[in-house]
Amino acid sequence: MDADRRFMRMALRLAARGAGLASPNPMVGAVLVRDGRAIATGWHRGPGLPHAEASALAAAGAAASGCDLFVNLEPCCHVEKKTPPCVPAIVAAGVRRVVVAMEDPNPAVSGRGLAQLRARGLEVATGVLEADARRLNAAFGTYITTGRPHVTLKLATTLDGRIAARDGSSRWVSSEASRLAVQRMRAIADCVLVGSGTACGDDPLLLPRGVRVRRPPLRAVLDSDARLSASSQLARTTDRGPVLVAVAADAPAARAAALSAAGVEVVRLPRGPGGVSLPALLDLLGRRGVTSALVEGGAAVAATLVRDGLADRVVLFLAAMLLADPAARPWCDDLGLRTLPDAVRFEVERVTRVGPDLRVDLVRAAAGGAGPPG
Repeated sequence: MDADRRFMRMALRLAARGAGLASPNPMVGAVLVRDGRAIATGWHRGPGLPHAEASALAAAGAAASGCDLFVNLEPCCHVEKKTPPCVPAIVAAGVRRVVVAMEDPNPAVSGRGLAQLRARGLEVATGVLEADARRLNAAFGTYITTGRPHVTLKLATTLDGRIAARDGSSRWVSSEASRLAVQRMRAIADCVLVGSGTACGDDPLLLPRGVRVRRPPLRAVLDSDARLSASSQLARTTDRGPVLVAVAADAPAARAAALSAAGVEVVRLPRGPGGVSLPALLDLLGRRGVTSALVEGGAAVAATLVRDGLADRVVLFLAAMLLADPAARPWCDDLGLRTLPDAVRFEVERVTRVGPDLRVDLVRAAAGGAGPPG
């Protein structure tokens, strides 16, 4: 129904207000509708605060009785530490119909909230704008089902896939508009992650600039040998947001101690084939409630993520320029793949214009997916 889609779009827009705030909870918006008109709305503002449904019901008061409720995620039916379940409140308010975009991927909820609503006599419809809802809460879905953050690998490349010239210069491959878009990505990520090559070579700050920041992301560095200087921008700005450096178990103690003294959190993790184990770091971040990680590393980090299947999304800012230099730096190091059947395949989720550049959002293709046309 067109009306259902219209009000679900409203719920999704409300939910998106929670970007950068709701984590580690999902982003949820709710709309109460009577006679084709929205009478109350709500959205989830963060952990410990009322859920979207509760906010909408509170705003409507007694007028909620007989209404239709539109919500982008299945209402919860389990008791959390800080907030009560929404299903009993929806029933008690006298809501007659609940329209849901997607089931909650949380095993503690999935399908149970819908079943309880139906068992209490409410009409329930599901799947309205489900693809949009899944995309909005992709990070929560990955986190709640795998225990690790949803990983977005971001790169700015030339038409031939180069992130820097052979001398290492990369300013600027992408346009000012693309760089601002990256700042927005940083502002809603729980964690911004780079490798030691980027951290030591570029001395980045990794804090969002020129955009509204609701809470600073955790800034993390994969730094096997504790190469990051205690006088780097990252180490000197721990008062503006947390900084974590993951070093190998055998990293030099003096270097690690200097970083710790500067206020950096240093964690020792096992070594992987190319340095600090990325899976170990992602597991650690997941245990801390980090649901989304924006990776801005170079070719080595990109290769590890792609090879190990850890890049849930790849975002390429594609500049309309060509180097055509085999010695220029590619966005992904050699994976050892030499034939087309062996190629790592992606699906294009969307392509958008960003100033003079193209933004290409990719997700890993499902196993057995069709290859490109011949």
